[in-house]
Amino acid sequence: MRTLALTLAPLLCAPLLYAAPARALPEGQLPNDPRLAPPKDLDGYFPFAPPASREDWEKRAGEVRMQTRVALGLWPAPTKAPLNAVIHGMTDLGDVTMEKVFFESLPGFHVTGNLFRPKGGEGKKRPGVLCPHGHFPEGRFGDSAGGAAREIETGAERFRENARNVMQARSIQLARMGCTVFLYDMIGYADSVQIPAEIAHGFRTQRPDMGGPENWGLFSPQAEAWMQSVMGLQTWNSIRALDFLESLPEVDPARLAVTGASGGGTQSFILSALDPRVAVSFPAVMVSTAMQGGCTCENASLLRVETGNIEFAGLFAPKPLGLTAADDWTKEMETKGFPELRRLYALLGAPGHVHLTARLEFGHNYNAVSRAAMYAWLNEHLALGRDAAALAEKETPFLPREQTTVWDDAHPKPAGGPDFERKLLRALRDDIAAQVDADPAIARAGFRAVIGRDLGSAGDAAFEMTGGKHERDGHLEMVGLVRNATHGEEIPATFLYPANWNGRVAIWLAPEGKAGLFAEDGATPRPEIATLLKSGSAVAGADLLYQGEFLADGKPLERVPVVANPREAPSYTFGYNRALLARRVHDVLTLVEFIRTDAHAAKAIDLAGTPGTGPIVAAARLLCGDALRKVALDTEGFRFIGLTDYRDPRFLPGASRYGDLPAMLELGGNDAASLWLKGEGNEPEVGMADWLAQ
Repeated sequence: MRTLALTLAPLLCAPLLYAAPARALPEGQLPNDPRLAPPKDLDGYFPFAPPASREDWEKRAGEVRMQTRVALGLWPAPTKAPLNAVIHGMTDLGDVTMEKVFFESLPGFHVTGNLFRPKGGEGKKRPGVLCPHGHFPEGRFGDSAGGAAREIETGAERFRENARNVMQARSIQLARMGCTVFLYDMIGYADSVQIPAEIAHGFRTQRPDMGGPENWGLFSPQAEAWMQSVMGLQTWNSIRALDFLESLPEVDPARLAVTGASGGGTQSFILSALDPRVAVSFPAVMVSTAMQGGCTCENASLLRVETGNIEFAGLFAPKPLGLTAADDWTKEMETKGFPELRRLYALLGAPGHVHLTARLEFGHNYNAVSRAAMYAWLNEHLALGRDAAALAEKETPFLPREQTTVWDDAHPKPAGGPDFERKLLRALRDDIAAQVDADPAIARAGFRAVIGRDLGSAGDAAFEMTGGKHERDGHLEMVGLVRNATHGEEIPATFLYPANWNGRVAIWLAPEGKAGLFAEDGATPRPEIATLLKSGSAVAGADLLYQGEFLADGKPLERVPVVANPREAPSYTFGYNRALLARRVHDVLTLVEFIRTDAHAAKAIDLAGTPGTGPIVAAARLLCGDALRKVALDTEGFRFIGLTDYRDPRFLPGASRYGDLPAMLELGGNDAASLWLKGEGNEPEVGMADWLAQ
């Protein structure tokens, strides 16, 4: 590989003129960059590589937890308001009681469910178990009586009544084993009526009336800019459900567990990864290297970028983790995913704390066979002390809707619908904005997670002069590829060096890429570039991702590629792939890292962004720290919250949550004198290039 150390030779080449800027690659050839591949989707492959050491894992686990919190709108977390829990309508089930529960996870937003408690044992602390459910028809109210006989015939179930609603069956059995159990609704299921299922789980098409910079709904560009999602709300409901369990006088806060299947499995392993109060976890038929969760309630922008469900499950290590596999997307767990989890647990000194029950004769389920494995796991690790007879399910009574619903004349159903949805997200926005304004460190960490890199993690970069070196009128032009070996990326770039180089390099960004250095003839520097060269500064131009040589047809990218999913939920694409703006910031970080670490490193680096690149420059400045001498940009008054299309190349999930572009500018430097800024209601006294040349 050649570096710039080899390119500062005497200017011996005869001048050459081009009708277009010199290329780094032959015409028709695109950079060999993995980011040009089709975007990854939820049906991709998500392997997990165990770390080499405990220290490596602690670092990686911290990064993944932070990314997860940001993705789910939990960095910072909403302010915890009083739960205002209501428990009413006890039903005596013999050795167990069932009660109706609702409480507020956020002011005015209700979590609903049933509480199962064993009789007797007054004055003794007992474990608490959360039971989220998945996408089983009607959830807590469901009745599968029509399929019960078939389930018994296949050996999946033993009793007809238990087979009618497996969520009720497991809750009653766990209570018989001595646990206080809270079976609660997913958003939009059963009594959770304020955000309907057709939005929370069936969203398909963007709603123009639910967007805009002031009042918006879920899945809109504005909600994504604030990291507001159904999955985030469900995770917060689970955290508050843990608060509710912990508040009950009989529950032992040191023995809290969670178990659910399918979408309930997703809720289980995410809660277990984020909330240290969970002591034992049993997510069923969900953790795998294959399909990651098909519902809108299981996806959030940024969530699974460079990670996946196996690693999320591993975040619970070394605490006891039980898993099941079936003839579904988990069927390869025995050979893909689980061996790596075992190695992680062994590394952390707890090889016996992870277990997989693989029953591939059954389809996707939380049947009696799988529940039996769960009962044994919780019995051991919650220290219940039950014998085999006590762990065996008995027939349980099916509880119909009218017996389990929490709403009645004395407890009326709360208001919901689009107006409530807007109001809820607006209140969340106001709460988070106040927290972010009070502590700049929150926004710094948030932006770092949203972009995904900083200068310290930019990677090992080097330059190869693939497009030639040419003497121009007083300067040297070099064209080639800046390759990032760490991340496998490569950036077509042009470097212009004046004969009287003073050791400074100005990175000049333009919407058209490196062609933005030149006039229409493709060889003559634009007047601004000529000013910089005359001052003794070198100038670097680059084709950031989907600019210049990244474009097969040469046409500017109007809308970013998305996954082949008919539902217009941004998280199906941006939950697995970085936003284009973030990737372009990565390219700028690569350029800065290369220039500052080259064998003949520059004495100073400047960064300039012409109209159309302001957000990229603002984000890069924030992440480069004191590596930049001066930064110049024209924001054109842009704000992320104003975007109306999640496929806009400037779309960046999470950007508004941390203060939008003004916060990037405010947090991006300690010296206001090092910033030339236009577009924010001001007009600089001198031009961008003249200021940089000083």
